[in-house]
Amino acid sequence: MAQREGSVETRYGWIVVFGSLAIHTIGLGSPIVLWVALKPIAAEFDWPRSVPSLAYSMMMIGAGAGGIMMGWWMDKKGVFQPVIFGAVMLGIGALVASQSEGRWSLYVANGILIGLLGKAAMITPLVANVTHWFDRRRGLAVSIIASGQGLAGAIWPPLFRLLNDEYGWRETYMIFGIFALCTMVPLALLLRPKAPITPLGRARDGHMMDGRVLNLPANAVQGLLCFATIGCCTAMAIPIVHLVSHGTDLGFARARAAEFLTVLFGAAFVSRILYGMLADRIGGVLTLLIGSACQATMLLAFAYVTSLPALYISALLFGLGFAGIMPCYPLIIRLLFPANQAGWRIATFYMFAALGMAIGGWMGGYIFDLTGSYSNAFLAAFGFTVMNFTTIGFIYLRQTRLGLNPLPA
Repeated sequence: MAQREGSVETRYGWIVVFGSLAIHTIGLGSPIVLWVALKPIAAEFDWPRSVPSLAYSMMMIGAGAGGIMMGWWMDKKGVFQPVIFGAVMLGIGALVASQSEGRWSLYVANGILIGLLGKAAMITPLVANVTHWFDRRRGLAVSIIASGQGLAGAIWPPLFRLLNDEYGWRETYMIFGIFALCTMVPLALLLRPKAPITPLGRARDGHMMDGRVLNLPANAVQGLLCFATIGCCTAMAIPIVHLVSHGTDLGFARARAAEFLTVLFGAAFVSRILYGMLADRIGGVLTLLIGSACQATMLLAFAYVTSLPALYISALLFGLGFAGIMPCYPLIIRLLFPANQAGWRIATFYMFAALGMAIGGWMGGYIFDLTGSYSNAFLAAFGFTVMNFTTIGFIYLRQTRLGLNPLPA
């Protein structure tokens, strides 16, 4: 694993990147199987949609809280152990979910087994680990792993929709659980090698001095990033979780409605890699602002468009816009804070991201139950995105006024 002079990057780093991408993509099938099956599950048990929506929310909260544990585990033992443990628990959780006979068994399967013990290992340790393998192309490396969301969204919805229609939601969960166990465990073996040692003089990268970042207390800046994360993730969860149901409510077949997610995530897959390359040129903060502005614009479109072509276009543009947001946060954290704090700070960010996704997933269903429409839910999502844009804009202004380099040294 030869290093380039003055850089931590090696060829094996790319194996780590694409192995992590595959694990992340498969792991993200766990929330998508619930999105696609949301209406059938509610119909079978005669529940309001807020009940399976809450199962999703519990999964995201569990994944966020568990991410702290997985990040700590990674710092102590490396990335391999938490990832292989998470892969096993996620697969078992899907099998348990397939046997659910009431809301509490659905909550335990999704919230504890899939979320807290499984999905928690599918992003935080993977991203934190890869930031130690890259410095010059860190944005591209992180964005490739994060693009698993787009890849998963393009692959899983039509497949799960087909399985739901042919066999039912229980069998779909069971098939996914078996597949996850048979694929993610072997892939985790690619992550056993440790990251290369950081070259002398680069071990303390970050803008923190005397416990302050951007001339503010370091944890206050972390708090601002977490606050911004709740805004963007609450907003993006509403269309992601409820777009299929929104499409069928407008009178379109479930096959067409599931294609909205395929288009959205397919666009996000391509866009996320491009955003990563952009972040390597202009920095994570400005790139995040661009993505936030695009997300806000397209949420307004979702609130008002009703035709099939307009929904396809809106899904495409939303995917192109929102994809640039999430990969930027780990880049910003690695830029502002020392490398030896990356694990727990990135894990904390993902915990708040999961909280935001949980709020948005539940809130979309709750607003629908109150109003009978998703239009007001999309307008609420727009407001949360404005909150995100304003907070990140403040950080960008601080960074600019202090004359700080927006890229790693």
